Amino acid sequence: MSTRGAQSLAAPIKLTTGDRNKDYGDPRPNFDQTAALFTQYLNFHVSAVDVAVLMILVKVARLSESPGKLDNWTDIAGYAACGAEVSQPPIPWEPAKPETV
Repeated sequence: MSTRGAQSLAAPIKLTTGDRNKDYGDPRPNFDQTAALFTQYLNFHVSAVDVAVLMILVKVARLSESPGKLDNWTDIAGYAACGAEVSQPPIPWEPAKPETV
């Protein structure tokens, strides 16, 4: 893979686990809320996974006009990562166990 391809994969990892994750938190609540809004607007059920797919399709549509715009490729990878996350059951939170010496 070229350096550009590797950068296209590194950027969404940084964004989805870094600044955007700090700003917006875990994607599941946001995608669930967006799905609920889409459901109300469209008058049929939309899931959090559907939201990820729809956002990817928005980026695909943009690529049809600007295939060289790397931001769209980066966003697709980021939405794919969020889609993978929301497609799985949440990991239950467990309190940290004290270390024994």
